[in-house]
Amino acid sequence: MRTILTKGNSRTMLTRLPALCVLALCAMGGAFAQNKAIDFKKGMPFSGGYVAGNTLYVAGQQGPDANGKVTGTDITVQTTNAIAAVEKVVKKAGFQMTDITSVTVYVTDLNDVPKMNEVYKKLMPDPKPARATVQVAGLIGGARIEISAIAVKQ
Repeated sequence: MRTILTKGNSRTMLTRLPALCVLALCAMGGAFAQNKAIDFKKGMPFSGGYVAGNTLYVAGQQGPDANGKVTGTDITVQTTNAIAAVEKVVKKAGFQMTDITSVTVYVTDLNDVPKMNEVYKKLMPDPKPARATVQVAGLIGGARIEISAIAVKQ
């Protein structure tokens, strides 16, 4: 579309120009957003999370007890601790739990799902994000649950 400035419409265009410039700068800002690893430790094969633009990818988080062990703890404790671990990464990245749009829950025993759901419903804010729950043959360290998430800032 081509606009020809005449005496009658030049004033309208000039009043819109600052708004158009701000809009263009905002759009360009997203293009220059930096990617940022969250909780990366040198020598480790992954980061706890990764921010790409306005999206945060939270790596699978398990629910160890205060001593760092998951074996011997029940699914409610592991679920509570796994969600707390997700929240820690989310907040460290500058996001909120309500920014989470998608969650994947990995469990080793489908019989644990009802108890996991009880904890999940209490701790995850409404509206609940989209979610997949998958049974897996095993998780590192003998964990019974691992939760990964994706969050998007609006």
